Amino acid sequence: MTIGTIEDTIEQAAFPFLEHLIHLFVGGSELHGAKVKGTDDTDIYGLFIEPPDKILGLEHFEHFVWSTSNNEERNMSDDIDITLYSLRKWAGMAMKGNPTALHFLFARNQFIHSNSPRAIFWGELCYKMKELVIAKSASRQFMGFVDAQMGRLLGTRGIGKKGQRPELENKFGYDVKAGMHSVRLLNECIELMSRHEITLPRPEKEELIAIRSGNWSLSALKLRVDELFIELQAERDKSSLPEEPDRAAVSQLVTQTYLDYWKRMDFC
Repeated sequence: MTIGTIEDTIEQAAFPFLEHLIHLFVGGSELHGAKVKGTDDTDIYGLFIEPPDKILGLEHFEHFVWSTSNNEERNMSDDIDITLYSLRKWAGMAMKGNPTALHFLFARNQFIHSNSPRAIFWGELCYKMKELVIAKSASRQFMGFVDAQMGRLLGTRGIGKKGQRPELENKFGYDVKAGMHSVRLLNECIELMSRHEITLPRPEKEELIAIRSGNWSLSALKLRVDELFIELQAERDKSSLPEEPDRAAVSQLVTQTYLDYWKRMDFC
């Protein structure tokens, strides 16, 4: 998807605060560099700062979701999903070490004009958030997600009601996309613990594409995941990151960001 089309698509989705978006990017397999032509939909993510009445008043607006699909069938390759978070909502997710939320800190802002006031605003905020949010505790979220994914693939836990891909299971014997994400998440977290960043697209993208293309057996995948778990635990133990994010500092930064933005936009 071209950069210009992103904002056009969000406008078509009738998002009410288009002028208050500060960060936009295409996520999913395209962000990770593991997109396989003709198989993946387009996932658009973004951040916005809501007006004062939507955070101080009775009607809150923290989350916007829109899709071209009908939510009854699996997305096709030409479908588009939009997920937008308010700054406050996203900051809470990032504090918990949510992998998707942490991607916001490392994904290139895809506004049409990278030197626009809103893009610069996010760039300054992002720099400060990285210092306060990234912590060893994020590894629990990454490892927990992978443990759940592998449990479903190996049949040691329930498959759940959502996220099932029977077409992949029938073709390859297991959900290769879930397997790919397991390897990706562990590699991302290893880098986060050791270098305090997540490279996007992923350096191991060829490996990821091979897994999701069905070139790895489930047993080979399990061996690789086990190796990465051990490596991640070692990197976490020796990481110089703090044990937990600085919650008080993040709260103060988010508060001041809202006040500065509202003043700049003449809300107050």
